[in-house]
Amino acid sequence: MNMMTDSNYAARYWHTLPDGRMQCDLCPRDCKLHEGQRGACFVRMRQGEQMILTTYGRSSGFCIDPIEKKPLNQFYPGSSVLSFGTAGCNLACKFCQNWDISKSRDMDRLMDQASPQSIAAQAARYGCKSVAFTYNDPVIFAEYAMDTADACHALGVKTVAVTAGYIHAQPRREFFAKMDAANVDLKAFTDDFYFQLTGSHLQPVLDTLIYLKHETQVWFEITTLLIPGRNDSDEELGALAGWVAKELGPDVPLHFSAFHPDHKMRDVPATPPTTLVRARGIALQAGLHYVYTGNVHNTEGDTTFCPVCHVPLIVRDWYEIKSYRLTADGGCPACGASLAGRFDAAAGHFGRQRIPVAIG
Repeated sequence: MNMMTDSNYAARYWHTLPDGRMQCDLCPRDCKLHEGQRGACFVRMRQGEQMILTTYGRSSGFCIDPIEKKPLNQFYPGSSVLSFGTAGCNLACKFCQNWDISKSRDMDRLMDQASPQSIAAQAARYGCKSVAFTYNDPVIFAEYAMDTADACHALGVKTVAVTAGYIHAQPRREFFAKMDAANVDLKAFTDDFYFQLTGSHLQPVLDTLIYLKHETQVWFEITTLLIPGRNDSDEELGALAGWVAKELGPDVPLHFSAFHPDHKMRDVPATPPTTLVRARGIALQAGLHYVYTGNVHNTEGDTTFCPVCHVPLIVRDWYEIKSYRLTADGGCPACGASLAGRFDAAAGHFGRQRIPVAIG
């Protein structure tokens, strides 16, 4: 392991500018750094003539979750996933619901030190189908995530990235080459929203989604957090769902999730469940086959239906599988249609558990 002292791992994706500054080439922020400066993500820093990743091998904690919590509803349903993150983020979402981790500049929050090999070994020990890089965006700790993914694959454990997809083309290729699945946040469908509420731009996220669909074998699902008055109009929801259907195809699952007041948007009300139901209807009308609702109790919005005959195939109550009616090859037993996703012959039974674990 190419570790340096104090988690100062020699990072990739940078070059030196003619004026002597160092530009980070990981994400579209293109941070330009003098000696000792950190990027907007706070965890990539210039140290002399190299870029370092200050959080390599350090985590904000580990927890075993249901895969549906990522959310991934069509990637080995009912299985368990060992989840972890680090600190920092390359976006500045005013509505961040993990802000205590993603916006933290307190490295003391990173309590658990763990090598990629120890993470993979513990995932295998606990019977986890996969390891998820989540809580904060794994793009900013790409080298740690990719090394961990290699260690996981060596033990037959799959890997999941939960990400906003804000990453440049070259690191995107290398990062997603190590991932079996991803959930990508498509936070809205206007650049104004992205610029004003996240400090970023929409197009790089769309580019990531198109790349995943057309140039990889990564199974991915999309999540949009609906914020009242910000990104929940019929017009915007129709445009978003129409783009997904046209550019990515009808089989990419789309999750609409409920906002709750947090971080810098505590004055905005929580998303009414009726908004999620309305959004789901708009997306289904646009031709999408798999549309879900999240952060609310809605059995219909949790259920996976056959895209052809519309019978319920995977019925969920929150994260618990209540009924799993797929053929051994992942098809509908009623009409024979194939279900998009990755499936075992039987569903997992992890249910709604949440198990914190220590890895050292």
